[in-house]
Amino acid sequence: MNIEFQYIIFWTLLTAVPVGVVFFLLLLRWKKNVIKRMGDENLVRLLIRNFSPKLFTTKWTLFSLSFVFGVLAVMNPRIPGQSENFSRKGIDIVIALDLSKSMLAADMPPSRLEIAKEFIGKLIDKMPDDRVALVWFAGAAYLQMPLTIDEEAAKMYVSTADPDAVPVPGTVISKALEKSSEAFGENNERFKVVVLLTDGEDHDPDAIKTAATLTDKGIMVNTIGIGSVEGTSFTDPATGAVKKDEQGNVVITKLNEDELKQIAEKTNGTYIHLQNTDDALRSLTGYLSQIRYKASLDKSSLSYRSLYLWPAVILLILLLIDNFIPERKKNSA
Repeated sequence: MNIEFQYIIFWTLLTAVPVGVVFFLLLLRWKKNVIKRMGDENLVRLLIRNFSPKLFTTKWTLFSLSFVFGVLAVMNPRIPGQSENFSRKGIDIVIALDLSKSMLAADMPPSRLEIAKEFIGKLIDKMPDDRVALVWFAGAAYLQMPLTIDEEAAKMYVSTADPDAVPVPGTVISKALEKSSEAFGENNERFKVVVLLTDGEDHDPDAIKTAATLTDKGIMVNTIGIGSVEGTSFTDPATGAVKKDEQGNVVITKLNEDELKQIAEKTNGTYIHLQNTDDALRSLTGYLSQIRYKASLDKSSLSYRSLYLWPAVILLILLLIDNFIPERKKNSA
């Protein structure tokens, strides 16, 4: 039987018991000293012959025990019953995938995007009890698929994802976070997790601020960094040539780890540099398993059976016994 106390803070009241023991012993010592100072010891004992040290000690012991059980009753011992609400058994996960053109870079062959899609497919297979939503983003963000338990549909959407799905160029992570937050809906009591896959080349300085608003809503963001820190060029699918800027310089795309780490830290999530899909998957699922465990044991959905009546009854019995024990012993003939 797993007994816990609802108001554990009141245990401090029990410190009064050892303090009371000390005072009780000091009181007995004081009484002995007073008897010695009053004069003839035999005469004094004759005068207080009706006083019983045993009865006095018994009554004090009963009072102390009743105090202990009174504190236990106030602390409300209880045992968990059956769950009344199973809505938090799983977790809701929004996967936000960067579809900007920089994700076509081949520093992770065949490309950053293909590696990200492979990772998402494996992640979905690992979440049979969870609902999944998909958000595609670049310079804008779109809800590609609302929360669902349809794993096959989710994997189909992922397999066909490409930069053409988001026609607005750029990478605006704040919009991806906002759209991910909207995907959870209102009054969602399940645990909410965002998995953000991107190379982190953010063209908007508001990502950290937006992440803070998600934290206030109870949303955790786990960031998956894709690409190399050193950077590389990439092919523009519109021209088939290496991407260049307006000045004709080759565009180098680099993994921006600093911002992704800050977003994860701000929302109590984790940052993972995706270099090997299996290793990254183990790291993320291991982290999410802690959330899933908390969800399955979420105490807000449990009913409890209070046991405070038992120590309260014992308290009453002890006080009744104490009341019927006389303070003085009967006169002897």
